[in-house]
Amino acid sequence: MRAKAINKLGFSYEEVAKLNPTIVYTNCYGYGRSGPDADLPAYDDTIQAECGLTSVQEMLTGEVNYVGTIMADKIAGMTALYATTMALFHRERSGEGQEVEVGMFEAMASFMLVEHANGMLFTPPIGPANYHRAVARNRKPYATKDGHISALVYNDKQWSQFMEAVKPSWASDDYATLEQRAKCINTIYGLLGETFKERTTAQWLSLFRELGIPAAPLRTPDELFDNPHLNAVDFFQTVPSSYGDIRFPGVPTGFSKTPGKVAGPAPATGQDTDAILHELGLLDVHADCHEG
Repeated sequence: MRAKAINKLGFSYEEVAKLNPTIVYTNCYGYGRSGPDADLPAYDDTIQAECGLTSVQEMLTGEVNYVGTIMADKIAGMTALYATTMALFHRERSGEGQEVEVGMFEAMASFMLVEHANGMLFTPPIGPANYHRAVARNRKPYATKDGHISALVYNDKQWSQFMEAVKPSWASDDYATLEQRAKCINTIYGLLGETFKERTTAQWLSLFRELGIPAAPLRTPDELFDNPHLNAVDFFQTVPSSYGDIRFPGVPTGFSKTPGKVAGPAPATGQDTDAILHELGLLDVHADCHEG
């Protein structure tokens, strides 16, 4: 929600802090309030475009496109989560509440520039803002005899093992080190792509497991629900709902002392109001408001 709308409702941080000065109040906006775009509306797609993600997709695939997931929304949410946690930790130590502001644009710009800032980090710039390995046109899953595989023959040890085991016709000392390969990474990906066509996916996976080289088959989202590893770690949780049982992705992190779980499906509007107010000791105030 944009700041103007929140202020119009009388629910700004300043108003809420009058009632509870120790509150940690997190605002999520499309754009930070101190910039000229503060009042612009924003959605995931527009922020993907604004932060350079669609441009990177064009470098990689040759087509201007969005990524196939709601990335900006999720990154902004994760940023808000850790920012709020930091503010809560500060309050735990100091007793001080505060307002936390998260702009989707700023969150995604930070996310993108971790690797893509590159030459633009320097003053004056020494090169463009892109991580050339990540946007190499030949960087994609490799076609095999019977499908595709994702594999990364990356460091010098892995490269040496691969050369020894496969002995491709194009092997050369010119590609022996990571530094050498980085200078012609698109060519390297292309050469590997031709070699991967010589064996089946299962044959490549078997070899890479033996060599300890990272590799994986390509899976669909549907296949995740029957993934042996995810099921072995109890990744999914089944919870009852008014629509029947729902199978949720669980908490993806492990805590030895305080393990988490999915409490239930999203509640209906107002379903938990009384329970939350009771927990906060405000149920009587709520009842008085209704009676008034």
